[in-house]
Amino acid sequence: MENIVIHTAAEDVGERIDKFISANADGISRSYASKLIEDGNVSINGKAVAKNYKIKGTETIEILLPEPVGLDIVPQNIPLDIVYEDNDLIVINKPQGMVVHPAAGNYDGTLVNALLYHCGDNLSAINGVVRPGIVHRLDKDTSGLLVVAKNNDAHLKLAEQLKERKAVRRYNAVLNGNIKNDSVTVNAPIGRHPTDRKKMCVSDRNAREAVTHINVLKRYGRYTLAECVLETGRTHQIRVHTAYIGHSVVGDPVYGIKKEAIKTAGQLLHARTIGFKHPRTGEYMEFTSDLPDYFKNALEKIEKICF
Repeated sequence: MENIVIHTAAEDVGERIDKFISANADGISRSYASKLIEDGNVSINGKAVAKNYKIKGTETIEILLPEPVGLDIVPQNIPLDIVYEDNDLIVINKPQGMVVHPAAGNYDGTLVNALLYHCGDNLSAINGVVRPGIVHRLDKDTSGLLVVAKNNDAHLKLAEQLKERKAVRRYNAVLNGNIKNDSVTVNAPIGRHPTDRKKMCVSDRNAREAVTHINVLKRYGRYTLAECVLETGRTHQIRVHTAYIGHSVVGDPVYGIKKEAIKTAGQLLHARTIGFKHPRTGEYMEFTSDLPDYFKNALEKIEKICF
């Protein structure tokens, strides 16, 4: 079972527990929160609560998410762009538009479906049947490199490197506006949006530390091509942090501007470089992916608009 811990604050007093959980826990709807409460998987300060419970003050909510059962994830013969593979891990160059793992509305055609076909049972089981082998994720419309674990030992060691900020993750992004400084570090905690549970935001409530380093690669006047280096790995981190400083990722349908001068199929964000120590040998490995065609085509359009 996955264990989630959330801390309430004085301003949360009087709010129903199911509503609070849905607003502050990643991926949990209010109806699912109610079911978790009914099944005895939600406790406050160590004691199970009823779904009509109202927050009384500063409290600690513990949520136990049961392992998914009864979901048949079908292996599918979907081509994979494999950058590297051995008995412990596989590095994939994910195309824009591919969902990483099955979820509501996307139960096939995902990276996991393709991995099950390619790897069979040779994937780590730590994240359950829905996310076998998945150590970290990329958004659907973010392209680029991610590493997949083939066994539990590799999974744990790779996840530890990410947690301890020892892995290297560099992205290329096209940002709205002209970033004045050549380098910017955004150190701002990220948590669930208070009113829209599908979004994240910079917040001091139930948020986790998030640090992104942004380096300017080229200026286009109205746009900036940048390298974004992740120190932490929060959900939507680059998209949230760039929007927070007023330079959202071009094409971002959630955090970006409403009317873009160029049309894109999604945000112009590419996970270009990933580096880590091999979980078995300890050897440092680093992989780089060229900018995909959709990204290059967008840059060509920007060149024509701005120069």
